[in-house]
Amino acid sequence: MNQAVQDAAGFIDTTLQNEGTWYRAEEVESRVGGALSSYGASVGAVRGTIRDACRKFKGLAHDEVTALASQLWGQPGPGRRPVYERRLAAVVLLQSRVALLRHSDLTRLEGFIRSAHAAALVDSLIADVVVPLLAALDGADRQRAGVVIARWHLDPDEWIRHAATLAAEITARSA
Repeated sequence: MNQAVQDAAGFIDTTLQNEGTWYRAEEVESRVGGALSSYGASVGAVRGTIRDACRKFKGLAHDEVTALASQLWGQPGPGRRPVYERRLAAVVLLQSRVALLRHSDLTRLEGFIRSAHAAALVDSLIADVVVPLLAALDGADRQRAGVVIARWHLDPDEWIRHAATLAAEITARSA
């Protein structure tokens, strides 16, 4: 993995840990049913951390942004549970760089949705990343994305079907 991605991930992780509080961490872990751990950082702290990381690590291109999002989405270390704030940071990063995303990134986003373990993460991924991504596509790329979303409507995973329905609702409202 690219050193800039590693450095950015380390910066984001350390900052989120420093911004956390134990009482907020307990509340988040309780809300997400124990599937994810929490540092207890506020949404504002997550957004600010991503803003600062994007300033500090300028020039992250498509591949670096998607690699960083994947690293944040994953486990922070062997044997550790994924962390809610790291996943939220991945969503905020993708939201801030949605113009870099391509139709082929829907596969990565699908994986994120399948493993989110939190409705708030799924809803943010759809509203703030998938819908703007779809809106920016045209021609063959839009057609390819449409095939993916149509497949999502038939998926046995309830989160993927929810994502397809929510994407369709938001797209219809904004049309």
